[in-house]
Amino acid sequence: MQIGTRKIGPSEPPLVIAEIGINHGGDLKVAKHMVSLAARSGCECVKHQTHFVEDEMTEAAKEIFPPNADMSIWDVMATCALSKDDEIALKRHTESLGLIYLSTPFSRSASDFLEEIDVPGFKIGSGEADNLPLIRHIAKKGKPVIMSTGMQTIESVRKSVGILEDSGVDYALLECTNLYPSPPEIVSLRGVSDLRAAFPNAVVGFSDHSIGPEMALASVALGACILERHYTDSRYRTGPDIPCSMDPAELRLLIDRSREIHIALHNTKQRTGPEEDVYRFARASLVADRDLAEGHRITEPDIWARRPGNGEIPGYRFDDIIGKCLTRAVHRNEQLKWTDLTP
Repeated sequence: MQIGTRKIGPSEPPLVIAEIGINHGGDLKVAKHMVSLAARSGCECVKHQTHFVEDEMTEAAKEIFPPNADMSIWDVMATCALSKDDEIALKRHTESLGLIYLSTPFSRSASDFLEEIDVPGFKIGSGEADNLPLIRHIAKKGKPVIMSTGMQTIESVRKSVGILEDSGVDYALLECTNLYPSPPEIVSLRGVSDLRAAFPNAVVGFSDHSIGPEMALASVALGACILERHYTDSRYRTGPDIPCSMDPAELRLLIDRSREIHIALHNTKQRTGPEEDVYRFARASLVADRDLAEGHRITEPDIWARRPGNGEIPGYRFDDIIGKCLTRAVHRNEQLKWTDLTP
């Protein structure tokens, strides 16, 4: 798939998405500062969350308290949402730094607004992964979609994937665990492989809510092409997503190490050019294991393989010279040559 000019897939370095989300607390200045630090860390893509609370929730949400917050989900989002003008300013700032700007719409009106401001693609969060009318509404816009699949099974997400398939949009599916933070006991790295097997047309990635970069990096070796993690300028901020957020230093590490893993993942099993000098001393050559006379017929106790590997007959040819006769006398530890042996 491709978002903007960025190609995303197994042959490309993993796309690391820094999710600012609501970590700015509703402050545009803080949000811009976070984006600027992300750009300095080498980030290619920043993701926001677009909350129009009245279209997103009913009044019942005022009685629901998330496990990672001390206020209702309504109040959390109302407090942290940016205005339309502020989000336009944040997108403009992000793109001025050369970064891709994405956002997760949590309502129909939010997705329509994001289309109006010309985002290059849409992110669908785990909570909306089975919200079929919203997914259908977003898919009709014809832009690439990245969908997290936390709290879903392979079977429960099939209808949502079917909508994306039928719409013809490019799409990615992210394995995700929605606990903030997620302990390793419930994180599923295998989910990356399961998604790849179940949905071969999808680009597959990993949306990580654990602490530290280890799980996200491990997912790259399983084929994750997108890595998404919450991001903040400082872990000393307060907010429901701060505990599982990376800071600029960890963002830099995630970008660099994931690219290294991606490179190594595509290297075939072979002896490389730079290893040749090591190979010459690290491997063994065949030598006489005792003094042997001319004409002696070689048996196993007569020879051995010892370093260095600069001898003419390598150790792996041991069995090939058993039973051959010597054309000259040799001393113990003397490297053997093919001319020392009868055909």
